[in-house]
Amino acid sequence: MRKSAAPTQSPEWSKDAWIYEVNIRQYTAEGSFNAFSTHLERLQKMGIKILWLMPIYPIGEKNRKGSLGSPYSIKDYRAINPALGTKEDFNTLVLKAHQLGMYVILDWVANHTSWDNALITLHRDWYTHNDKGQIISPVADWSDVAKLNYANEDLRRYMMESMAWWVEESDIDGFRCDMTEMVPAPFWTETLHFVNRQKKDLFWLAESESPTMCDLGFHATYSWKIHHAMNEVIKGTKSVKEYSTMLAENHQGFSDHAYRMVFTSNHDENSWQGTEYERLGEAAITFTVLNTLIPDMPLLYSGQEAMNNKRLKFFDKDEINWTRIPLDSLYNLLIKLKKNKPILWNGSYGGNFEILPNNREDKVLSFIRKKDGKQMVAIFNLSPQDHEIIVGGNIDGFYYDLFTTEKVNIQREHTFKLHPWEYKILLQ
Repeated sequence: MRKSAAPTQSPEWSKDAWIYEVNIRQYTAEGSFNAFSTHLERLQKMGIKILWLMPIYPIGEKNRKGSLGSPYSIKDYRAINPALGTKEDFNTLVLKAHQLGMYVILDWVANHTSWDNALITLHRDWYTHNDKGQIISPVADWSDVAKLNYANEDLRRYMMESMAWWVEESDIDGFRCDMTEMVPAPFWTETLHFVNRQKKDLFWLAESESPTMCDLGFHATYSWKIHHAMNEVIKGTKSVKEYSTMLAENHQGFSDHAYRMVFTSNHDENSWQGTEYERLGEAAITFTVLNTLIPDMPLLYSGQEAMNNKRLKFFDKDEINWTRIPLDSLYNLLIKLKKNKPILWNGSYGGNFEILPNNREDKVLSFIRKKDGKQMVAIFNLSPQDHEIIVGGNIDGFYYDLFTTEKVNIQREHTFKLHPWEYKILLQ
């Protein structure tokens, strides 16, 4: 009998946190742990709490794509990519992050390995074969990796022990698990139960949009539907009314304790679909603010605070330019706003979320957050036109504008004038 990893409350420390995705390879000219560690104090001052490190393991050379290969082509699950530094360098990075009050989660790639991972030679039965007995890739386009076979009990044991090894050896704080739905659910149930015994309050993020993942014990999942709908609003293929309905339904089917992760960019979106400025244009900042205010956990990808406006190469070196960090103050404000306002905390920790009616629902999103007798009203013009907005619902009262600190007395039929992509955030 496998023990169940039933839905559990997310770690208390995660309730007000943003996730910061770290692309070590592209972060600095050196592309190393030590070079990235010089940015930790800046990130801590900005308010970042969770550091998700993209895979740090040795990268396969056989069938490699590009000059450096994909970080998701794992050659050894219990070693460090020497291009990033040593295990001692990594442990020093984790220790420094902890001293600064931050948490470190590792990217875990359970579905596949590189073609030159020693496991292929030692344990061919741990891999998936075609009818000719040949090991196969998970997907035709993923020609640089070989698919594992989770029907094998020895493989399952090796994988869960490898994850526990990193907790024991490096004192990490959790995992972002790659392509979780490509691995059988019983493996995750067993693994989360096993690894959680190594350290209290580990944080688990699944690269999945399925509520099933939270039933297995994961704390957070991706909100891809919200992300794609955001892009479609800009393209004009989805109305703001449809988008607002999706926001209202974003937690349907999930346990009360589940987080949904929202983002304007991440490593996949940036490299393959374009930067937030390519996809969202002038609305990039607008949606960044919006993602802070809905009851979900926001993600910030490496370089977004520097307004990186290039697609970072996935298989080759492509350094982020840190000459200027023009959005540092904005992210500082947004991240600390979530931290300091319980009404905006993640998931069930935060306030209730309700869409408010307005007179231009095809172009304007309005909603309210409520907690402990306090309210926050948010109005977003998600269009390139000016609009005069009348918001319905029980919102009368005295507020202050988050960005201008102006006092606002909302009475019945109060009109808000919003320019293209402008927003009003009013707090009691």
